[in-house]
Amino acid sequence: MDRVKVGCNYVKRPFWKIIVGVPLVYLPILTTVPFVIMGIVLVKTHLRYVGGMDIKSYWDFVPTRISHRFTNIEQPVVNIAWYHPAHYRIFWILNCKHYCPLSVALFKYAAYLVMIVENWWCPFSHGKKQEYTAGAIDKSFWHVDPVELIKLHPDDRNNPIWNEDAER
Repeated sequence: MDRVKVGCNYVKRPFWKIIVGVPLVYLPILTTVPFVIMGIVLVKTHLRYVGGMDIKSYWDFVPTRISHRFTNIEQPVVNIAWYHPAHYRIFWILNCKHYCPLSVALFKYAAYLVMIVENWWCPFSHGKKQEYTAGAIDKSFWHVDPVELIKLHPDDRNNPIWNEDAER
């Protein structure tokens, strides 16, 4: 398995880079999250307007609270001398139980919706298209019109990701 290396380098980092780097993790809340939410609303509206049904909700991507390892009382804290908020359990609860899982779910949900759009409008194979199975649909735009259907390559016409009849 390929792994990103972080832990082996952390202890070698200059202290000033760590101080500067830690708060940067929160900037996406202000810079990207509002735009991702706006994009989700627009894409989901688009899908509903073209007939999309049975689309998963954002909450299908959020892990259940019961699956979190620690309860609020058991949540570990780290006493980082230079970062006072880290001394408090509420800091870690907000990070580990809210910010991280909700953010990951948000971006996974956005990707899921874009996969559906891609499968609807562009049912054409490419090197990564098999990864779009999370956004599988019943029929693509090209499959609902028999005139357009004949224009598709046989592999695209019979792909179960965007043609449920191909599974039969």
